[in-house]
Amino acid sequence: MTNIKVSPNVLLVTMDQWPGSFLGCEGHPVIETPTLDRLAKNGTRFTRAYSECPICIPARRSIMTGQTPKIHGDRVFQKNLKMPSNTKTIAQTFRDNGYQAFAVGKLHVMPQRDRIGFDDAYISEEGRPYYGSIDDYDQFLAEKGFVGEQFTHGVSNNDYTWRTWQLPENCHVTNWATQQMCKTIKRRNPNKPSFWYLSYTHPHPPLVPIHTYFERYTRKNIPLPFQSHWSNETQLTLLKNIKNRWPQMSKELIADVRRAFYALCTHIDAQIRLVIGTLREEKLLDNTIIMITSDHGDMLGDFGLFAKRLMYENSARVPMILLGTKEDKIVDRGKVSNRLVGLADIMPTLLTLCKIKIPSSCDGQNMLDNKPREFLYAEANEGVNATRMVTNNNFKLVWYPYGNSFQLFDLANDPKELENIYQKNEFQKQIKILKNVLVENLYGKDMSFIKQGELIGISSDKMKSDNEKTGLGLLGERELLGQRGLHFPPPPIDKE
Repeated sequence: MTNIKVSPNVLLVTMDQWPGSFLGCEGHPVIETPTLDRLAKNGTRFTRAYSECPICIPARRSIMTGQTPKIHGDRVFQKNLKMPSNTKTIAQTFRDNGYQAFAVGKLHVMPQRDRIGFDDAYISEEGRPYYGSIDDYDQFLAEKGFVGEQFTHGVSNNDYTWRTWQLPENCHVTNWATQQMCKTIKRRNPNKPSFWYLSYTHPHPPLVPIHTYFERYTRKNIPLPFQSHWSNETQLTLLKNIKNRWPQMSKELIADVRRAFYALCTHIDAQIRLVIGTLREEKLLDNTIIMITSDHGDMLGDFGLFAKRLMYENSARVPMILLGTKEDKIVDRGKVSNRLVGLADIMPTLLTLCKIKIPSSCDGQNMLDNKPREFLYAEANEGVNATRMVTNNNFKLVWYPYGNSFQLFDLANDPKELENIYQKNEFQKQIKILKNVLVENLYGKDMSFIKQGELIGISSDKMKSDNEKTGLGLLGERELLGQRGLHFPPPPIDKE
């Protein structure tokens, strides 16, 4: 009797705003991630994985399309930008090749109910009904008797205040997403392989961990944020303005903020174990490829900075863990790889492992081929708010066009980026190489930042006041950064 080869299932898990260093297996001194650590031990962990644009929507477009921002069209946060019409998403490509494809959690696309190639999607979009759709998580809370109460904890969606979760534990969005994915796995068509996408909305603020997870960190000494002389360098005009967005916090307060963030991470780690358990009990685990990553990280106070949109390691570098099937001979087990990879590489990598042809629209690379990239380029925002980065195996060059300011970090010897070595003579040859790569990758509006092949940025004689030009001095919204309200009745639809 001939053995019939069964196509592998694929589980892709993303978290929102989880830095690459926030793993026990990365040597983090405090955080507890036993599930992810165990998965890394059974697969390949990429220690140099970056978000090509560390902003939510552009990063997720890269994951879903296998494209860098230059191709998919967003490096800013264009909330109304639809997926490119000439692009096949990872979900559609799997479906075109005989798979069923389902998503749970945060898609962050417009319109919110756009399936972007999935058979179906159960969404939790961080309380944005004013975009015209009541998401599935809001409906779940209503059915539980907590209609409109997702944000009655009173913590802003992009702020660094915190409190523990105010509703029953089983109503937390992390639990909801896990339960929905487990049900989706159980409800699969047994005659088709599956592509499952599970997208957790945390540890992105609001920082509202379940009490039991927060409490376990109260007994731990929390490491203080990194500090460096370069974070106060006067020529880094844009960086100074970004720092001014965030309030100065006491050591005690920032320690609690970090406890809340770590607690959200550990909660997700535990919930992923339920998904793995469901795959095992459904007798699918041995034939399922698993990949775990994040859209970007969070500075969480390092150098006086918070959130994303920056090219420093805790903002731009993400977790990347890949496991093959039990019979797989391609994905190494227990391997730690320093190969440069990006979010756009996820789609071609997973398709290749499933022996599916990569669409020509992809410009990402298979993480497992024999041609590792020499440089990786990343970008965020445009004009005076722009920041650009290029890195190779050892060095990272960060460029702020506003003020034409540069930083160079020796990641091989200074992985925490504590010293800016840009002015040191012995690194000028390396700087020239990285600048040439930077110029080669610029496009669109960035071309005005170049003159005769040299990076000139936005010169000081063209600058207005920092507050006017960058729009960072006055935050708007009374500095409450995306505070949500009571969502019953729903807020008016945003018709902009």
